[in-house]
Amino acid sequence: MNALKRLEQMFTLGKISRREFLTRASMLGLTAAISPSLISTQAHAATPRRGGTLRVAVQGGATSDSLDPATITQSMTQLMGYLFRNNLVEISPDMTAVPELAESWESSPDAKQWVFKLRKGVEFHNGKTMNAEDVLYSINHHRREDSKSAAKALLKTVTDLKAEDKYTVKFTLDVGSADFPYLMNDYHMTIFPAGTTDFEDGMGTGPFVMENFTPGVSCKAKRNPNYFKEGRPYFDAIEVIHIPDVTSRQTALKTRDVDLINRCDLKTFHLLKRLKGIQGIETHGMMHYNFTFLVDRPPHDNNDVRLGLKHAIDRKHVVKQILRGHGVPANDHPISPVNRYHNKDLPQRVYDPEKAKYYLKKAGMLGETFNLHLSDEGFPGAVDAGMLYQQHAAKAGIKINIVREPADGYWNDVWMKKPWCAVYWGGRITEDWMFTTTYAADAPWNDSKWKHDHFNKLLLAARAELDDNKRREMYYEMQQICRDEGPVIVMAFTSYIAAGSDRLAFNKQASNWEFDGWKFSERWWFKS
Repeated sequence: MNALKRLEQMFTLGKISRREFLTRASMLGLTAAISPSLISTQAHAATPRRGGTLRVAVQGGATSDSLDPATITQSMTQLMGYLFRNNLVEISPDMTAVPELAESWESSPDAKQWVFKLRKGVEFHNGKTMNAEDVLYSINHHRREDSKSAAKALLKTVTDLKAEDKYTVKFTLDVGSADFPYLMNDYHMTIFPAGTTDFEDGMGTGPFVMENFTPGVSCKAKRNPNYFKEGRPYFDAIEVIHIPDVTSRQTALKTRDVDLINRCDLKTFHLLKRLKGIQGIETHGMMHYNFTFLVDRPPHDNNDVRLGLKHAIDRKHVVKQILRGHGVPANDHPISPVNRYHNKDLPQRVYDPEKAKYYLKKAGMLGETFNLHLSDEGFPGAVDAGMLYQQHAAKAGIKINIVREPADGYWNDVWMKKPWCAVYWGGRITEDWMFTTTYAADAPWNDSKWKHDHFNKLLLAARAELDDNKRREMYYEMQQICRDEGPVIVMAFTSYIAAGSDRLAFNKQASNWEFDGWKFSERWWFKS
C-alpha cells in the first residue's frame, strides 16, 4: 500500500493528472484499494433515474451474426456483447483500466505474471455463481488451437492460465506486458459459464437479459434484476434494431421510432441536431481512416513512392470537406491524440506538392498512374475522399485513378487483396494493442504486409517496459517510424457521431468505442 499512498499524495498535490494517477494505479493492480472520493466521475453530474425502454438503431449487422464472443466483429454484436456479458476489466470514462468482474489485480515485478482476484457473489443470468472455472473456460475459448478468434493473437504470449483458488486466476506470460489488464477488456473476452457451446442466448453476467434475438435484424432485452453493479442499469429494457441505411436511421430518430442512432450522415448532422427533441452526441475517439498500401509488391514496396503519395494529400481539406470538421488530421501513424503515448512532438505532415513530386521523381515513378481501390464500405465518404485526393495529387503532377469497388464483398475481395485501398480502423486503447493488431510483422491483421525489424524490436521492448518515461520514448519513436517509413496514409482521426432523444442523459463518456465504449446501456438514463 505504500506505493498507493505515494500516488495518492502526488495526485492530491497536483504533481500528476487524474488520468495518470488511475493509469499508474491500474498498472500496479491497486485500483480496488483507491478511495471512491478520488476516482468518482459522478460528483458534478446529474443523478441518474430508473425507467423506460431505450430503442437503438445501429449500422453494422448481418444475418450471419453470432453471439459467440470469438466471432464478434460488427457494431450490433459488439453492442449486444456488453448488454449480456462483462469483462474482467472495464475501461472508465477517463480511459483507464478499472475492475469489473475482477475485484483487483497485481503483477510480478517483470510483468510476466498477473493475478486477478474475482468478485464473489456475481451471478450469471441463469443463477449460477461465477467463479475461476468460468473465467478459465471463457479465456481459453480464444486460445484453442482451432480458434479463429481475433483475440487469439492478443493471448499468444500467455503460456499458462490456471486457477489459484475458486476466486483467483493467474496468467503467466512469456514476455512482460505492462498493459495486460487493458487486454482483458477486449470485447471478445467477455465471461460466460464454463461448458457453454451454444452462445446465442447471450448467457452472461451483464446488465440485461435476452428476450429474443434475430441476427442482423433486432434484439430485445430486459433489465437484469441481480446485476452486481449496485443501482445499474437504469433502463427497464432495451430494443436494438439493425438499420444499415443512414437516411433511414435518421428518419427513425426524427419520427421518434427510436431514441438513439449511431454513425450519422456528416453532411446533414448539423441540421439533425438542430431539430426539436434531438441532441447530437459527438465523442473524440481513436477511429482513423486510411489509404493502405500492400508493401510486398511494387510499386508500393518503394518507400519513396509511399512518401511521395503521403505528401500529395491535403489532410486539413479532407477533414473539412469529408468529415465536416468532425475529426482532426492524422500524421500517418495510428496513435490518436486521446491515446496515452500520442507523440505530440512529432511534426505534422502537411500537403506539399513539391515534396511529393521530389520523392516520386526519385523513385522514377512521376509519370505513372496509381490505382486507388475505393468503396464507402472502406470508410464513410471514402469515394469522395479519394476524388478530393486525386485533385490534390494532380497539382504535383501525380495521376491517381479511382477504381470504384462494390460494397458487397469489399472486405473479402479488396481489403488485403488490392495493392492500395481504403480501410478504417477503430483504434485501440493502448499503443501496444494497436501496433500488435495490425503493424507488427506477425500481426493477425497486418493488412499492408509491412515488416520493419527495428519497429518490431521496439514493440517487444516497450511492451515489457514498466518505466513510464522509457515506454514513452519507444512509442514516440515507433510513431515516427510509421510516419516516415510506414505502409499507410493515415488521413484523419474521426469523431464518433451519434444522435439521440434529448431525454437521454449521461456523464463523461469513454472514447475507446462508440456509445461510451459500448457501456451506454448501463451508464445512460432517461431524464424524464
